Amino acid sequence: MPDSSAAVRVLAIHAHPDDVEFQCAGTLARLKRAGCQITIMTMTAGDCGSAEMDQAEISRVRRAEAKAAADLLAADYACLEFLDLCISHDVDSRRRVAEAVRRARPHIVITAPPVDYMSDHEITSRLVRDACFAASAPNYATHQWEPAPVLEKIPHLYYVDAIEGVDYFGNTLPTGFIVDISQQFDLKLNMLACHQSQRNWLLRQHGIDEYLDSCRNWSAKRGQEIGVAYGEAFTQHTGHPYPHNNLLLELLDPRFHNR
Repeated sequence: MPDSSAAVRVLAIHAHPDDVEFQCAGTLARLKRAGCQITIMTMTAGDCGSAEMDQAEISRVRRAEAKAAADLLAADYACLEFLDLCISHDVDSRRRVAEAVRRARPHIVITAPPVDYMSDHEITSRLVRDACFAASAPNYATHQWEPAPVLEKIPHLYYVDAIEGVDYFGNTLPTGFIVDISQQFDLKLNMLACHQSQRNWLLRQHGIDEYLDSCRNWSAKRGQEIGVAYGEAFTQHTGHPYPHNNLLLELLDPRFHNR
């Protein structure tokens, strides 16, 4: 556990504005209530998330929506300014994400799952995993103008659900544990509702007529698995040499359920 005199820092970093809200905002709210400092980052500003606005315009709109959502949680928000469908796993990208992790100085990192329906999510997952490892390596240079200090150790790393909890072939993916977010669900939904620009886009591109209902239905499904109203699922990365103790659950009360 981090020094009890200092707040635990949590970094939630996903590909696009609204991904964090859809997948883990309820858990972030519980962590906030437990005294944690929360930072939300998106890899992109969602520049391809519109059929009506150009890239610059929709990016401005979606940055503002993401900031408004983070404000509801009293969380910090930052965008790493990658472009939609252009996130790649290369040296420059790894340096950029490692620098972001060093600046946030997290004890816990929550990110996209390794397998999901589109490449931006999967490459984000890989970049964040690499960044958690590299951020504590003293000789790893990010080539920033004023680089952040190296982390003391590798943070605890967690993956959120894949969309609909399935792989490319519709097979159910395993999860590690589910967090009861029943009391935080209204806040989660209000945070997601800040992303108003996405309703028309999700209807056109994803066939989702009401994204708030989609969030409600999926959260209810996860909640039902542990006998509560609403839940969010996570898998902890425990490969060598990442931390093995479940710090996220340690910060929350005993009513949380392991599966």
